[in-house]
Amino acid sequence: MSAEDTDGLRILSGNANRPLSQAIADCLGVPLSSMGIGRFADGEIRVRIEESVRGADVFIIQPTCPPTSETIMELLVILDALKRASAKRVTAVIPYYGYARQEKKIKPREPISAKLVADLISVAGADRILTVDLHVQSIQGFFDIPVDHIPAGPILADDIIARCFTGPDIVVVSPDVGGVGTAKALADRISASLAIIAKRRPEPNLVEVIQVIGELEGRTAIIVDDMIDTAGSIVSAAEMIAQRGASDIYAYATHAVLSGNAIDRLAASPTKEVVVTDTIPLPKEKRSDKIRVLSVAPILAEAIKRVHGDISVSTIFDRYWDDDKK
Repeated sequence: MSAEDTDGLRILSGNANRPLSQAIADCLGVPLSSMGIGRFADGEIRVRIEESVRGADVFIIQPTCPPTSETIMELLVILDALKRASAKRVTAVIPYYGYARQEKKIKPREPISAKLVADLISVAGADRILTVDLHVQSIQGFFDIPVDHIPAGPILADDIIARCFTGPDIVVVSPDVGGVGTAKALADRISASLAIIAKRRPEPNLVEVIQVIGELEGRTAIIVDDMIDTAGSIVSAAEMIAQRGASDIYAYATHAVLSGNAIDRLAASPTKEVVVTDTIPLPKEKRSDKIRVLSVAPILAEAIKRVHGDISVSTIFDRYWDDDKK
């Protein structure tokens, strides 16, 4: 970006994913603004913006990934500091939106945590949200401020195409009925067939596969999902796909939460490779030869540039969606 394009633009980073924040700043050609984040003696979060943001267009990058409650609280305190520092506009860039899995009441006396967090972020001072692959797209409606929802599908599709995983010998697999739309868009993009796994969750983080719909025998299967948490869904899907005769199995997901023994589960699974993005940082203990990481920094940098310049964000994906219609 030219100096004129970046006039008044400020990029700040919380502690949740500083490597991604730095990569975004590098793509934009601007430095990360200085901010001190520490703790009081009792553990409370202390924030100080160390340069003027008065009248600036500020983007604070902070995925609310584990430890989720702490990263959310840190984001809220930073937003409050920016609001009180008279920033002209504050956009919360949340590559991974935590507390998204309780987006509706399934049983009596349950909270809608995704709505609660949306309210907290808005009240704290965010004027706009920029996020990637929400667990449920309807969460956008929980905000009373604009939400730019960036799909990771084009990034994953470009990687799949670059590896020549296209054509009738490829089958894209949705590990649940809720992900059929995303899987179908990818299947259309790479001229592949579609398979669907019907499953149920007897309780949170437990998965029971009921049925597989689609032809898998002798084909390369690509499982696509929005996140890998305990890896239960991915591993159950891969095992069922292997039993149905798939020749090779790959998994693509946006958010690598990787809770508990997810790494061991993936290592022992039939998947040849698991491809994720860097919306969530991957610490050394969660790295594996089986896991490869793609960066969302370029696409988030482009979105930030467009929001700052009051240009359409959705047109970033015109090439992707137009190709889908051919």
